[in-house]
Amino acid sequence: MIKPGFMSLTFGIGYMDDHLLYIMASIVVLGVLAQWLSWRLRLPSILALLILGLVAGPATGLLQPDLMFGDLLFPLISLGVALVLFEGGLTLKLEDIRGHGAAVTHMVTWGALLNVVLIAGGVWCFTAIPGMLALLFASLVVVTGPTVISPLLRTVRPNSKIRHILHWEGILIDPLGALLAVLVFQFISVGSSVDSLGFFVQGVLVGMTSGVAVAAGLGFLLRRHWVPEYLQNALTLAAVILAFAGSQYLANESGLLAVTIMGMWLGNIRGLDTSEILNFKESLSVLIISILFIVLAARVDIEIMLATGWDALVLIVIITVARFLVVWLATLRQEYSWQEKFLIAWIGPRGIVAAAVSSLFAVRMEALGYQNSELLVTFTFLVIIGTVVLQSFTARPLAKLLGLVEDEPKGILIVGANPVARTIGKALQSLGFTVKVTDTSWTEIQAARMDGLDTYFGNPVSAHADRHLDLVGIGRLFAMSQRSALNMLACLKYRSEFGRQRVFTLRNAEEKETTGKYPSNDPYHGQRLFGKDVSMEKLAALIAQGAQVKVSLLTENYDWDAYQRRYGDRAVPLFGLDGKDHLRAFTDGFEPKLQAGWRILALVPAELLAE
Repeated sequence: MIKPGFMSLTFGIGYMDDHLLYIMASIVVLGVLAQWLSWRLRLPSILALLILGLVAGPATGLLQPDLMFGDLLFPLISLGVALVLFEGGLTLKLEDIRGHGAAVTHMVTWGALLNVVLIAGGVWCFTAIPGMLALLFASLVVVTGPTVISPLLRTVRPNSKIRHILHWEGILIDPLGALLAVLVFQFISVGSSVDSLGFFVQGVLVGMTSGVAVAAGLGFLLRRHWVPEYLQNALTLAAVILAFAGSQYLANESGLLAVTIMGMWLGNIRGLDTSEILNFKESLSVLIISILFIVLAARVDIEIMLATGWDALVLIVIITVARFLVVWLATLRQEYSWQEKFLIAWIGPRGIVAAAVSSLFAVRMEALGYQNSELLVTFTFLVIIGTVVLQSFTARPLAKLLGLVEDEPKGILIVGANPVARTIGKALQSLGFTVKVTDTSWTEIQAARMDGLDTYFGNPVSAHADRHLDLVGIGRLFAMSQRSALNMLACLKYRSEFGRQRVFTLRNAEEKETTGKYPSNDPYHGQRLFGKDVSMEKLAALIAQGAQVKVSLLTENYDWDAYQRRYGDRAVPLFGLDGKDHLRAFTDGFEPKLQAGWRILALVPAELLAE
């Protein structure tokens, strides 16, 4: 017979378990919803996640992470942060640090160190944060990151010089800043010991050795194909957890350094393709970050945040002044106007690394006996919210005022780097259009680079593309790959980015094999390029026989009717270009009204080129 007390206890435990399950499910759903809304509104996702966390936590009391998760909370946060830092390290290619100009190199190397020193000094002098915590805070907020920079650049649309610096600074400073923050924390965490320098060196050596050893071992297995493809992602995840936990066991607080070094080392092993691992880790990171931010924001004490008073404004001023000085020094003796330097310095919102790592470090610092360590989280979140909101509203008006906004984007993103896509891309680029070609085939991408085309190697609908595919200046999509599903997904994704009328696709044989015929226009494929009887295979056959894209000028004496009499149906009209260089594509349902002064781009067979 079961006792009533036992039944009550069992029911209570079951109720608590179910309650926790519902809360966890709500966090995941809200996190993904915030990511989607941010994508739709073209805003940094961190802002929506922080607001949701503050509403769910301190504002309403619905989410109380410390009470709900108990002792499991910070081990889970530590592991989540470790996975985020590993993914960040995996994206860093060391060759890129010197590959994007002196200004970018200066800003992510000695510029980042100078920024930390300036911010730490200002925070120590003008706020309640003591010296060591000020140094840690400065190392956290030096990072911008592509997740906050990319949406801002798409909205502001600055000129190519500014876009280049800010885009690559965000990508490179993310893992480098994370490494710097971890090293600073490692130094501070042993500062109270008698032999602090020895402990610091020990922790750094253990972390670096653990990261390199696990990365080298994993790379050895992957390069020799000793692991089946379906297990590679799972093995990598297990290896990250092993590196983190093993390093933590050998030297306290060295685990985060180990996983950051592991990611950097693995990402720079020659001959190792980490694209699939990176895609998996990015998808996992999106989910982890969504959960982390809501949970961490729910732990923020609004009373402490409100009690900071003018300190939040002081922090924004300190960080802004420090950035202006660093940007001015980094661009010294380089061809940048004062307006360009000013805008570069103004755009620097803080993001993922700062928010994810600050809460974890604050708890660790509190355990080490540092007073006011809770201010680390409060001030970091205030800086993130302040910089993102302030610059989201002011960056574009400022860019307009300084005369640095590009015209309406006329560039073209071409999905596919096959011969047809390359031929059309080269023709458009020769006429002054910005063209970016993307493909998952390294061979095709190499061919596109040999043709002088700007390229992105990867899946254009992946999370990696969201971070690394620079779309500033791009306003149109031509989906021309040989994979129908990829073309369809690209059209679905980028029609919200460019507009429904600026997304196009080219028919291919894969569609015909699936349906028995080429499908007509539908909402999934966008507008059909070049007419009903034109397909990828038809254009590829013509190009293989020597056909080229020829540009012909229409005049009063040589109009569209005369052009058609000359070529008939032997040439394939592609685009019309009016006197103001507005490009109009021939499609199933649209044919430009061609007049004198227009230029016609058509694929002309070899035998007609000499006429």
